Amino acid sequence: MALGRGLGELLGEIETAYDTNNITSKNEVLEIEVDNIALNPYQPRKIFSEEKLQELSDSIVKNGLLQPIVVTRDGGTFLLIAGERRLRATKLANLLTIKAIVLDIENNKLRELALIENIQRDDLNVIEIAYSYAGLINDYNMTHEELATMVSKSRSSISNILRLLTLSNFSQKMLGSDKISLGHAKLIVGLTEEEQKIIIDSIIGQKLSVRETEILVKQIKKELIVSKKVTPLKPKKYNLSSLLEIEESLRNSDLEVKIDANYFKIKINSQEDIEKIRKAFQNK
Repeated sequence: MALGRGLGELLGEIETAYDTNNITSKNEVLEIEVDNIALNPYQPRKIFSEEKLQELSDSIVKNGLLQPIVVTRDGGTFLLIAGERRLRATKLANLLTIKAIVLDIENNKLRELALIENIQRDDLNVIEIAYSYAGLINDYNMTHEELATMVSKSRSSISNILRLLTLSNFSQKMLGSDKISLGHAKLIVGLTEEEQKIIIDSIIGQKLSVRETEILVKQIKKELIVSKKVTPLKPKKYNLSSLLEIEESLRNSDLEVKIDANYFKIKINSQEDIEKIRKAFQNK
């Protein structure tokens, strides 16, 4: 896998740029109008806590912006690379300008930088990280092992986090907003959307621990196995008289039955219908 110059070297440039003693002609620190900065369309962070943004905004008003955001020039405007929370908080404080480090970066590197900058700064929730991992894997055709090396995580950790993307949208939202923990989420991977919602509602409503949730999930899975298990009927020959009696019994059980040539056609809508059929044949 070849990432070329883009990732490692450019990340190094960002770290270097944060040290104002190392600013060069390529890396400027400017006071830029907030309305003149466009957000990075590849920013993986989707959820911003209003409470934390307000806290950051209040801090900026009181103490000033301690760390500039990072942007690159885009014609006559600027494109954000890193620091969307700081930019949002500055706007929330009704400040007109913000201090920014201006890097000379190719636009085709914006996605990689946005993903890894957030991952390395531990600035994303686990669902956003999962989408970030998936974006890097898809863009570069990377293996889990290669990604693990890049972001200094174990391969199993990468695989487990990516499995969270199989959760329903509702489950992902609950995990992303810290309504349930990662431990809870791992337990419901593989369940249906309806089952996930039932369990999550129980976790939130009853304040279930991960251990209690594990017991609940095992119970639900056991019930599903039992309900889906159907013991096949043993082969048995029936005379015409017995078949007519069986047909009558089935109809009396509110089942839709049709006789076609030498066999029955029975419409089944539920597990209960299967039990009615079994009972009708076993009684003969």
